[in-house]
Amino acid sequence: MTYSALNDNCLLLNCDRTCLIQLPEHFTIPEANSLDEKFKEIIRDRSTPKKIILDFAKTTWIDTSALLYLKKIIRVASTLEVDIVSWSFSPQIKTLFSRSGCDRLFISNTETEAIWKEENKQEQTIHPSINSRIKRLFDILGALIGLAITAIIFIPLAIAIQLDNPGPIFYSQIRCGYMGKPFRIWKFRSMVVNADRLQAKIENQTNSGFFFKNKNDPRITKVGRFLRKTSLDEFPQFWNVLKGEMSLVGTRPPTIEEVYKYEISYGQRLDVKPGLTGEWQVNGRSKVLDFEEVIRLDINYQQKWSVLYDLKLIFKTIYVIFSKDSGAC
Repeated sequence: MTYSALNDNCLLLNCDRTCLIQLPEHFTIPEANSLDEKFKEIIRDRSTPKKIILDFAKTTWIDTSALLYLKKIIRVASTLEVDIVSWSFSPQIKTLFSRSGCDRLFISNTETEAIWKEENKQEQTIHPSINSRIKRLFDILGALIGLAITAIIFIPLAIAIQLDNPGPIFYSQIRCGYMGKPFRIWKFRSMVVNADRLQAKIENQTNSGFFFKNKNDPRITKVGRFLRKTSLDEFPQFWNVLKGEMSLVGTRPPTIEEVYKYEISYGQRLDVKPGLTGEWQVNGRSKVLDFEEVIRLDINYQQKWSVLYDLKLIFKTIYVIFSKDSGAC
């Protein structure tokens, strides 16, 4: 049996190919980085454990970056045929897991409970945009108007899409929303039917593998280029806004595969809801090829956020759409 401290509050115990990790009270970016170093050592070791137990008995808060890291651990463990079991969820952690979609990923031991006292309950830092009733009201009103416009333009767009490239009118994909919770995003189809399978053959012009862009992507149809230039392809996402999965203004919603490639600190960009528009949109989304710049823009939005700032970005978006340099790859 071996013990090791990941930091002052986090303990790791190895015994008979079972690894018990006692998580700290606040599991955030620094603690996740420490655990990541130790986890990599564990899976590199010849005697990889058969079971990893995550003990949440002391834990009262997990930030978005750490939540995404836990999802990554589960995925890696699955490929190594290692079971992940969680112990002792407090009410707060159960709520966080539900919000982030993590509650379905863990094999939970229901016989263990956290030692929970009312004085343990703390108000944790949640971005103010999440609980803003005014922002949500604007989202609902904007979504209803957007869906009304979508209903008007649907028939002519559907005909144009079919004539240009027969196939589905809509394109859907699983993206990660607030706190990394997966949701299905909707768009008018702007690419050929088998676009996802063809992506591996197309050059990625970004400076990293965290997202994909190609200025002259051959998969985009003629009608698709018009849809992207005018952002009409994104109008079905007003449905996502109405459901509360997205906001009118927010960060770019990443794919699940993109998120699994993230450095731990990159998870901060999912501290707010993804948006139809945002900093990346008004700063030339088709020209932003460096993921570090995407992170900078997303964090900048979170720091500057207010209802008035959202309105400012919406008006800027309208201007960008009608400018010569509008559109995305």
